[in-house]
Amino acid sequence: MFRYILFLLVLFYPNFGLAQSPQAAVDVRELMESRDLQIKQLLGAEGSDYSSNQRDELKDIVNGIIDFTEMAKTALEITYDTISVEERTEFVQLFSSIIRDQSLANLDIYRASVSYERIDGTADSMYIETLAEWDNIRTPVHYIMSKSSGEWRIEDMSIDDVFTAESYNRQFQRIIRSRGFDYLMTTLRKRAERNS
Repeated sequence: MFRYILFLLVLFYPNFGLAQSPQAAVDVRELMESRDLQIKQLLGAEGSDYSSNQRDELKDIVNGIIDFTEMAKTALEITYDTISVEERTEFVQLFSSIIRDQSLANLDIYRASVSYERIDGTADSMYIETLAEWDNIRTPVHYIMSKSSGEWRIEDMSIDDVFTAESYNRQFQRIIRSRGFDYLMTTLRKRAERNS
């Protein structure tokens, strides 16, 4: 939750007192541009066919810098602190499986040209605004990133102003309130089985 408060402060009050870090902004942009180039090279031209190995490789590149544990914490909110270590581990695995499967639902977003509109933050926390343009359609894609163990990781991302972890948070909290955490896990297990 703290990171979302930080994100809102950076978004609406960019000069509210954070120690800006130009080098961190450069590092984040280089990381994202390198990832984008790898994805485009693997995708090739529109209409290209892909082997299962290529799709797996693409999925790994797209999701390789996502911090699924942090996303899972945001999605579960306070429930995360009340469940066992084993339940947390399984939840993160199931949740990351869903995100990974969805990441290839629209390949055209990865073919888009990307412009970096804004990168703000500190030496270990960044908010990135990009604009993806494909086939004359412009789509805002934003990221919340943090640095852990020397590596930048995506903690949440939005397409058309809908943040992934926050969106799942609303869904999961409704289920937990009405049916309980065990029911949520049963639902996620069934979903993971359908996608495997």
